[in-house]
Amino acid sequence: MSTDAKKDTPLGRILVVEDDREMCRFLSELLSEEGHEVEVAHDGQSALQRYAETPFDLVITDLMMPGMKGTELVRRLREIDPEALALLITAFGSIESAVETMRAGAFNYLTKPFRTEEILLHVARAMEESSLRKEIRRLRKEIHGRYGPGNIVGKSPSMKRVFEAVMQISDTPANILIVGESGTGKELIARAVHYQSSRSHGPLIPVNCAAIPETLLESELFGYVRGAFTDAKKDRKGLFHEAQGGSLFLDEIGEIPLPLQAKLLRVIEDKEVRPLGANRTEKVDVRIIAASNRELGELASEGRFRQDLYYRLNVIRIELPPLRERFQDVPLFVEHFIQKYSDRSARKVTGISEEALAALMRYSWPGNVRELEHAIERAMLLGKGEQIAAMDLPPELLAQSDREVTLTEALSRRFTLKTLEQEYIKKVLQATGGNKTETAAILGVDRTTLYRKLDELKEKD
Repeated sequence: MSTDAKKDTPLGRILVVEDDREMCRFLSELLSEEGHEVEVAHDGQSALQRYAETPFDLVITDLMMPGMKGTELVRRLREIDPEALALLITAFGSIESAVETMRAGAFNYLTKPFRTEEILLHVARAMEESSLRKEIRRLRKEIHGRYGPGNIVGKSPSMKRVFEAVMQISDTPANILIVGESGTGKELIARAVHYQSSRSHGPLIPVNCAAIPETLLESELFGYVRGAFTDAKKDRKGLFHEAQGGSLFLDEIGEIPLPLQAKLLRVIEDKEVRPLGANRTEKVDVRIIAASNRELGELASEGRFRQDLYYRLNVIRIELPPLRERFQDVPLFVEHFIQKYSDRSARKVTGISEEALAALMRYSWPGNVRELEHAIERAMLLGKGEQIAAMDLPPELLAQSDREVTLTEALSRRFTLKTLEQEYIKKVLQATGGNKTETAAILGVDRTTLYRKLDELKEKD
């Protein structure tokens, strides 16, 4: 093999299993010269013990050996490691032996006698496959970490309840409905649910139902066969098929037209899809995660959304609170987005000034977390100092008139401690949507104390 070919071949650890010691020595020397780390075993049981101690990138094994055939060795290796790669060598080249080899789970097989170039080509392909599988495992691990509940920003009581729900329901087969205003992070929660579930090794296919024209949405979801319509030149699988074994995230599902809702309901109930123009259905194994920024129950009562579909989707419900109701999460988001955009900024940003943070805390955030992210990205790109200053923030954010007070304003207006406490209670009560249990928890008082303070507020008003 040429020097260039060696450079292109990923080096790896190879276990050679062969009862013929001359063949074993030949393969060991050949592969070692190519730069691979090679170990040998002369029977299947010894090979299993070696592999259990330290997995190999490739196992090269003879098919016919005393005690344990190569096919049996491959089966047992894949019990230890489902992704084990094995290359079988046989002197009995036939269709039957090839079929038996591939059924056992071998990566490939080679017939004796073979040329040196043949074995090296098979090994090179196996090393490339091993390298690809390692990269896939690394990316999966990275995605699991990125979309795990521990990496979703938020410490407010309402978000803690969301985290708990994600952990509790991720591995259930039930459909999930995520509701919340635009920009609250519904897709992030959907990804967390998927990647914490047993379906995480399958795909997560996101679909923005509001962004696809009504005339195309059906064919996008269910696919079509050649000739189904004028431009259908060949068969095409739909998104349900692409999500096979994984999850389909239907964002803004309230925008799906009523006729298509009926077909979607049938797919959910029967777990079968009929592509456009097809005369038969096809089985699908897909978990539905739906999301909406509108209340589907209200749409159903108005006749704009099928009630039976709503009940099918609303098996498990996760409600995401708007950012204005969890203001204590704003500083966490600011820190998170500063880190996220630090590589794109021409300057080093170490944090945010008190004045700028106070402005962010006063703002009502109609665009929720997405709007806050854009504000921080803009400030990092356009600002000049090491800290984000108030002048770096969007003008509309600074211009908003707000009656809420900061500590600086409270000091300038000579607020008493009692007045400041009452203003804060009002703010927390507003943020929790009037939930007195949550308000008391944030304030660190019991409900009796909270009710007494609320009565004092009523007397003052």
